[in-house]
Amino acid sequence: MHTHVTRRQLWGMLTLTLLWGMNWPMMKLALQGMTPLFFRASTMVVGACWLFLYVARRGGRMRPRGREWLSIVLLGLPNVLGWHTLSIFGVQALASGRAAILGFTMPIFTVLIGALFFGERITPRVRLAVVSAALAIGLLLWHELQRLSGRPTGVVWMLSAAFCWGLGIVLFRRAHMTLSATVTTVWMLLLSSGVICVLALVLEPLPQPAAFSTRLWLGLAYAAFINYGVAQLIWFGLARDLPPATSAMSVMAIPLVGTLSATFIVGEMPHWQDWLAMVFVMLAIASVLLPARKT
Repeated sequence: MHTHVTRRQLWGMLTLTLLWGMNWPMMKLALQGMTPLFFRASTMVVGACWLFLYVARRGGRMRPRGREWLSIVLLGLPNVLGWHTLSIFGVQALASGRAAILGFTMPIFTVLIGALFFGERITPRVRLAVVSAALAIGLLLWHELQRLSGRPTGVVWMLSAAFCWGLGIVLFRRAHMTLSATVTTVWMLLLSSGVICVLALVLEPLPQPAAFSTRLWLGLAYAAFINYGVAQLIWFGLARDLPPATSAMSVMAIPLVGTLSATFIVGEMPHWQDWLAMVFVMLAIASVLLPARKT
């Protein structure tokens, strides 16, 4: 892995951080006029299809063979289906900035799952991360319980989504894939979008044309073409060669961008608990993702 970060990589990482951070309030914007599963299904189908076309045009093998299908399904269950389904219910129930803060406890779940089930060592930095994340969760849960209209179940949705993502990352790292990671990800999105479409048709009422306001169209377009499209392509281009420290710093900044942009996009005003929880989550992410200094 390269240790030098080029100017192009830095600009790409900055753009990715802004796009993924703003996606949280943009989802909240769309959910004001559409049920969660139909929102997720429609945007994921569009995004996955045009990602498939883009990756296919670049050449290389796109069609999985034999047991590769099983690997895609097993990896996609937590990493895509679990994360995207559970998190959209969390965004619906919580302020979008708060959902982003809780969602980005995912790196802590990754190291905990690795330690508990795969024998990875629990270092002092991991312990610090766990304590920091627990304090952040406690702050946000306490505030939700204090509010007359609080939605503590939203905290459960987001933590469950973060657990699914963490489990998916652990499994992805240990998978022996003969298909490229990019193609695997595209297929996981395609298959998961089909499942979410079925769930939406079974569990939710059909969207009404009268509900399709300008704000809803903006939220749908952003999710389909920016979140699942442009941002994914930037990530595909950066992920392989990006130094760990740069990647960690960008992940740390996403909930911050989500919380700040929510003020302007959906008019959410963060409370002091949100800011303090964000500090704890950023500390937790730094503890598990930033490389230790060599002595």
